[in-house]
Amino acid sequence: MIAKIKIGTRKSKLALWQANYAKQKLESIGLDCEIVKIKSEGDINQITPLYDFGVSGIFTKSLDQALLNNTIDIAVHSLKDVPINLASGLSIHCVFKRASSSDLIVLKEKYTDFKKTLTIATSSIRRKTQWLNKYPNHKIVSLRGNVESRIQKLEKNNWDGAIFAKAGLDRLSILPENKLKLNWMVPSAAQGAVAVTSRCNENELNKLLKSISCSSTFHCVSQEREFLKLMNGGCSAPISAFAKIKEDKLIFKASVSSLDAKSIITVEDTFDYDDLKSGEKMFEMILKKGGEKILKELKKENEKN
Repeated sequence: MIAKIKIGTRKSKLALWQANYAKQKLESIGLDCEIVKIKSEGDINQITPLYDFGVSGIFTKSLDQALLNNTIDIAVHSLKDVPINLASGLSIHCVFKRASSSDLIVLKEKYTDFKKTLTIATSSIRRKTQWLNKYPNHKIVSLRGNVESRIQKLEKNNWDGAIFAKAGLDRLSILPENKLKLNWMVPSAAQGAVAVTSRCNENELNKLLKSISCSSTFHCVSQEREFLKLMNGGCSAPISAFAKIKEDKLIFKASVSSLDAKSIITVEDTFDYDDLKSGEKMFEMILKKGGEKILKELKKENEKN
């Protein structure tokens, strides 16, 4: 019998929103819950761009350790931050219904001329390469921190705009006056989804977690993450993947960018809903379109770090 669930989370407002959302879901099935705040290395270092860390799981490592040390029972994450290969002994049995997967740009001026040389802030290598491929005359600057501090930095600095995940702004009810949804930008694998990690051997707890999971979201993000795994990528690689369900079909779009942003390979296809090989097939499509050359470049750069 489970007495109380200790929910581990980072300390940011967005992370706490996600943890409280998980708490509400667990309490709705009769479980008593407590939130435990844990600081991550990604929160401590607010200067180095994410893609310069050269390490997977920068936001999840501390929570993984707390789980394995039995300090907490579950950890709640933005799934896009969770490494493809989980720490030994941990698993994912619950992914909540995905919110918006879109990226958007918050602008200083309502009427911005993108033909001009603009300065855009982001620490995502995926967003950076896709943006520069579309707007090669623009300049990208690094922007770290939680959602609120990034909004503040945009206001204080002489930048023209900054790129955010729409889901994060929505969850915090941050509604900037000048914003533009970037429908052309392919999102990160699992963007907009919140996942719960737990110890593999907690059979009773894992069964309960599965009961509050969204099966369609779980299926989509699993295929996205399988694609990412085959691409040997993480949140520090310019790789994108997004799958959605429409009329019992799985519509899948994915891309990979060169580090200099001059080349982007994008593929899209439709699969049967129950096709568990869609991520693998998308990977093969990327290779056939010339993705192998970009992947070799990314691998070479990773080896340097």
